[in-house]
Amino acid sequence: MNFRHPVLIIGMFLIPMLVVLIPIVLGQLHGIRRKKKEVNMEPGSVGTVVATTFALLAFMLAFTFQIVSNRYDKRKELLLEEVTNIRTTYLRSGLLPEPYRSENKKLLVEYIDLRAELAKDVSKSEFSMLRSREILDSLWTCAEELAAQDRSSEVYAMFTGSVNDLVDNFNQRVTMTFEYRIPAAVTWALLIITFFSMLTLGYHFGISGKGSYKINLLISVIFAMVMFLIFALDRPETGLARLSQKPVISLHKQLHDEYIKDSNQ
Repeated sequence: MNFRHPVLIIGMFLIPMLVVLIPIVLGQLHGIRRKKKEVNMEPGSVGTVVATTFALLAFMLAFTFQIVSNRYDKRKELLLEEVTNIRTTYLRSGLLPEPYRSENKKLLVEYIDLRAELAKDVSKSEFSMLRSREILDSLWTCAEELAAQDRSSEVYAMFTGSVNDLVDNFNQRVTMTFEYRIPAAVTWALLIITFFSMLTLGYHFGISGKGSYKINLLISVIFAMVMFLIFALDRPETGLARLSQKPVISLHKQLHDEYIKDSNQ
């Protein structure tokens, strides 16, 4: 599997880890100093604050994960819709007169070629999007020409509808993959709540004498892994949380077999 944006990927893990580790250590050091000054200090009230802040942190994590999880499910749905739309458009192209039939089938085979190549190597996404738009424009131009010839034709109307669905699906997939992100306000709120939650936890460790640097590191790594999963789902272009491309690969083989068969007739 090819991963893009290695610096981004490292930052997706390292930044959440530091956001947890640094405040825990600072809070623990401050708690140790306070404990030395006030020997009889009770950690009970601080424990209540820690429980409250962690409850809020858990809510924010669940809320953020729900956002990226819903988008992941939507991308999966759009992938299946795209496979269906490509197949339908190819079949309806067979109802068109020449030379539109051959030209459109050739374009659709190239379109699925691009999708299959992208499934194997996400680094080709920019070229794939550019060429896909050109193919969709060509298909729509053909639909316009057919409509100009006979606006009452049901066959032409069916083909136009299929092309329209294909264009809509492409635009939705690009938007879901490359444009929609976790809102910045949610990300900042999550990081700030995390910082102060871990600060209070570290302080509690310090005054109670129960914490250790190994535990601090373990908590930091665990939290960083959760945040890493959230960011991976939020940024599918990194190649870390990709959808299964088996439907695309299957359709790619199917259309190629049919295209070769049609060409030999």
